[in-house]
Amino acid sequence: MALGKERRGEMRPKLIGLAVVVFALLTAWSAFAADEPDLIFRRSTVFKWMSPNDKLATYGLDDPEVEGVACHFTVPEKGGFKGWLGLAEQVSDISLSCRQIAPIRFKAKAKLEQGEDMFSQRRSLFFKKMQIVRGCDAKRNVLVYMVYSDKLIDGSPKNSTSSVPIMPWGAADTAVQKCGEFFK
Repeated sequence: MALGKERRGEMRPKLIGLAVVVFALLTAWSAFAADEPDLIFRRSTVFKWMSPNDKLATYGLDDPEVEGVACHFTVPEKGGFKGWLGLAEQVSDISLSCRQIAPIRFKAKAKLEQGEDMFSQRRSLFFKKMQIVRGCDAKRNVLVYMVYSDKLIDGSPKNSTSSVPIMPWGAADTAVQKCGEFFK
């Protein structure tokens, strides 16, 4: 009987440690998920009999450094058991559309880099990721967004570009910012 209590006493710190690790992982995951784009909708494209279908998924996200700009992108999502388990390498066909949705205000205290990542997402288990990058066409006062995917060894030339002219937003918005002042 004493041996049982002793073992339980030894197990208690291990269980508490495990609970702390699980809590930390869940907290980190929820913080990571907060940075994920919003799923707008999905449509099946290829029927799979015993596993999830291939789909097209449309997501929306706000530019974290430029207030008043939202982007929507559509990505193919592989179905099947590999897709369901997150092991399938996703194809690089991604479309992108970015628009002004409110007065545009730059949040950055330091200057932004041309071609800097606005968003990136893993597209295979190890080697492939999708990136949305942002730049400024100072001559035309236009924000330019490009989406592409890259691979550790070789990337993909498939890409999509969207432009957002910086315009006044309503009669009260008379101070239109110049993107050239905020980019290196």
